[in-house]
Amino acid sequence: MQTPQEMAQALSRAGLRMTGPRRAVAEMLLERDGQFTAEELLAESRSRGLGIGRATIFRSLELLGRLNLVERIDLPSGEHAYLLCEPEHHHHVICSRCGRADAFAMEDRALPERLEQIARATGYRIDAHRLEVYGVCPDCQANAHPMGSDA
Repeated sequence: MQTPQEMAQALSRAGLRMTGPRRAVAEMLLERDGQFTAEELLAESRSRGLGIGRATIFRSLELLGRLNLVERIDLPSGEHAYLLCEPEHHHHVICSRCGRADAFAMEDRALPERLEQIARATGYRIDAHRLEVYGVCPDCQANAHPMGSDA
């Protein structure tokens, strides 16, 4: 998503309207580069004097998540962060040291077959899936001290 107007259109398609608080949250989101937390949005809202409370921020993030405009990711610390996302299906790789998250697309022809196997084995109807891969990002690898160093 690029503009608050595009978010407004997505809300409208879902039968919802772009309220003042939702517009303010959308504008804060669109100024972000990379992941962010609800607490960061709340702090920014307070510093700007927007008068948007914690519940409004969480409700807005939940709504935007249902519309596939943002995606919640689970950080290695156990905290949750959010990313603005393109509507195309994708997954995330997350750094286990700094928490950086990057999206990636994966063409795995075996994954739909695996999901069908899971559905058959459990009796569930699989509606969606989310894959998060954890590792160490290039920046953290470059800044890592070699094993056994005195640093």
